[in-house]
Amino acid sequence: MAATARLRLGPLLRYVDWETGGTATVWVEVDRPCAVEVRCADGAGGSAPTFTVAGHHYALVTVTGLTPGTTTAYEVLLGADRVWPVDGSRFPASTITAPEVPSPGVTVSFGSCRWAAPPLDEHDPIGPDALDTLAARLAADPAAARPDVLLLLGDQVYADETSKATRAWIAGRRDLSEPPGPDVADYEEYTRLYYESWLDPEVRWLLSTVPSCMIFDDHDLIDDWNTSESWRAEMRALPWWEERVLGGLMSYWVHQHLGNLSPAALAADPVFTAVRTSPDGTGALREFAARADADPAFTRWSYRRDFGRTRLLMVDTRAARVLDEQHRSMLDAHEARWVRDQALDAPGTYDHLLIGTSLPWLLPPLIHDAESWNAALSRGERGPRWARFGEKVRRRADLEHWAAFPDSFEALTRLIAEAGTGEGAPATVCVLSGDVHHAYVAEPDWRGAGEPDSRVLQLTCSPVHNSIPRSIQWGFRFGWSRTGRRLGHLLARHGRTGRPSVHWDRTGGPWFGNHLMTLSLRGRSATLRLDQARAEEDGVRLVTADARELTASRTPARSERE
Repeated sequence: MAATARLRLGPLLRYVDWETGGTATVWVEVDRPCAVEVRCADGAGGSAPTFTVAGHHYALVTVTGLTPGTTTAYEVLLGADRVWPVDGSRFPASTITAPEVPSPGVTVSFGSCRWAAPPLDEHDPIGPDALDTLAARLAADPAAARPDVLLLLGDQVYADETSKATRAWIAGRRDLSEPPGPDVADYEEYTRLYYESWLDPEVRWLLSTVPSCMIFDDHDLIDDWNTSESWRAEMRALPWWEERVLGGLMSYWVHQHLGNLSPAALAADPVFTAVRTSPDGTGALREFAARADADPAFTRWSYRRDFGRTRLLMVDTRAARVLDEQHRSMLDAHEARWVRDQALDAPGTYDHLLIGTSLPWLLPPLIHDAESWNAALSRGERGPRWARFGEKVRRRADLEHWAAFPDSFEALTRLIAEAGTGEGAPATVCVLSGDVHHAYVAEPDWRGAGEPDSRVLQLTCSPVHNSIPRSIQWGFRFGWSRTGRRLGHLLARHGRTGRPSVHWDRTGGPWFGNHLMTLSLRGRSATLRLDQARAEEDGVRLVTADARELTASRTPARSERE
């Protein structure tokens, strides 16, 4: 008799269709080839055979027949055996909510940078996990309001900062004294990171019942991924790097990227077709990853989602980079055109434009000036000696945000102004970011020249579960100060960078801790809430640190109020 298949990871509720309200996708990993079925209580459902990558078996099931405006419980079956929900589970049933068509609005929660929470019997030195805490709140009160979608803006896993348990597991398969040491080395080791993160009981249930959109940042592969041309050349010369980068891109494609795509996009994707129709898709996926690493223009990791009258552009700011020092760009020309076309497509058909980019567009002004100064030095503005110094500083201080690509910063600034101007302009243009391990709200001021009609905001939320030294907290605060601005101006003068085309200041924060931000978008109104996970006498809970109406008149910047 054939052995019974078992669920290894998931289910994850990923794509839910907001155009028809009738379809969704559910992702799983199982321990052997089989047919996977998702069966809903209201009769909707779907099934798919597994596909194989590097000895692992996955399925992405398209669920059809959902009724718009309703919520239905679902279960997962492998063959004839129900494997989800788990018998005796303490969590409510996993559900799929099909949005109303047309939708009255959308609620989006977002954040980035999540170390997997330690086991319950271990002390957590960085405080409670915001995702865990959100899951616990929703599980305790199934009728409570929940986000319509969860945006995870990078560093879902940390390939270069492995836990004690993961290091012990890696040590059981290779010598940690040999490079890359305790960092992950290949596809198999990347899968371990996803088990550690997504088998967390609270997070597993949350991802099974709240749809999610994801994009990578550097730690999903390696710290400072694609910082500079010389960084890339040095990494490619290392004997272990090829297996590391291919394993990282392959695992990201399987675990995160596929679920970002609609069923129609999946059906048209030649890589997905090759992988799922092959007895073993490893070779096809490995070839794809190699080409994607070699040529930023070969594939697109960015994508667009429309949630009723809210448009989301999730932008890849890692793999799409052009690193030639004389032509540095955050996005290659093909990718930049795509982002522009999507942002400007069909004006008047959306009320809110969300640009998801793991790296903030607007940083504390001193840090912005330091990064643009460093970019000028590194490209030789002050000669070869300063260029060598600039590269050392860039790597040591992680100077690689939009400001470190000055032409790209200005292009994004112009695009935001263009998208937010004229008849049919959205009520808000919000840049959603993470990476910098604190949260803040910043607003640009075009100084009256080309001021867009839309309210424009930089909304940064990080970390979900990580930490930041107090010395760096002080540095971020100083970066917003008047003294910090003056120091930044001196750096800009030395680097001959000129001044950016917009002025900005923070209108909220900085906040430090483990956070999630939530945007509620209804018609042309928008509200923002920042929740922090805190351990209090009555238990761990989400405490609202800030709440504001975004479509009211512009909040005075702190520099204007001081």
